[in-house]
Amino acid sequence: MRDSFSKYHPFVNLIYFTLTIGFSMVVNHPFAQLISLLCAVVYVISTQGKKSVGFLLKFCLPLVLLTAFINPAFNHEGKTILLYFSNGNPLTLESILYGFSSGGMIITLLLWFSAFNCVMTSDKFIYLFGKVIPALSLVLSMTLRFVPKFKTQMKNVADAQRCIGRDISSGSLISRTKTAITIMSIMITWSLENAIETADSMKSRGYGLKGRTAFSIYRFEDRDKYVLVWFVFCFLYLLAGVIVSAFGFRYFPDIRYSAFNITIIPFYFIYFGLCITPVVLNTVEDRKWKTIYSKM
Repeated sequence: MRDSFSKYHPFVNLIYFTLTIGFSMVVNHPFAQLISLLCAVVYVISTQGKKSVGFLLKFCLPLVLLTAFINPAFNHEGKTILLYFSNGNPLTLESILYGFSSGGMIITLLLWFSAFNCVMTSDKFIYLFGKVIPALSLVLSMTLRFVPKFKTQMKNVADAQRCIGRDISSGSLISRTKTAITIMSIMITWSLENAIETADSMKSRGYGLKGRTAFSIYRFEDRDKYVLVWFVFCFLYLLAGVIVSAFGFRYFPDIRYSAFNITIIPFYFIYFGLCITPVVLNTVEDRKWKTIYSKM
């Protein structure tokens, strides 16, 4: 499926991820967290392929379990005591559930940031913030592209070292350690040289100078206006929901939450609509392409 949402105006993309990430951190109701998590999973899988499923199984699920087990060891609040540790501290049901909630929130944020990293490319950051905060926008764009570039370069260095008999996956522990140190030394040197070259290149192009113009391929079209109006509506509606405690949920000292009724349910529908927006746009765009292709 084509990620048509990434073709929208950078400002629209930024507003969307600001809202989804922001509400994912603020709203702690399990049902709302589940909505955000499922929408993030669907969006990441639809745009990044089946490899993202392996990432979920290998990293995200163990992270939830780890957080759920670690939190009760340090957090002993809650009224529902299940048992006592050998040191006399209680193990409470509320602390366990809060651990699962925290782990789920971390996974959700990782997924949204994964999608954010794919959609908000470095050129979009430069376009949005290049004139306002040129130094910070350059640092952010370099940071976003550094991780994938670093991974690619490390693989190339490791392959080159393997060709001369320095394989990090074979040999004694001492030899593998020496090879790993050599690779890291090469990567640190490469990173410093790359940063200096980038800084010199940007300076030679007059980046950050007053009055400097920049080429841009982005235009704020009608579709961007409609989607932006939808995001503003969702923000105001959900903000009102947070104010009136529509997503209210607490774990300590006992579990209490807002009951579902006809006045609360619409807030969850709007939240789902906000989170699933890119998937809907991608589905509509994909069907349009299939219709046009079938008529050719």
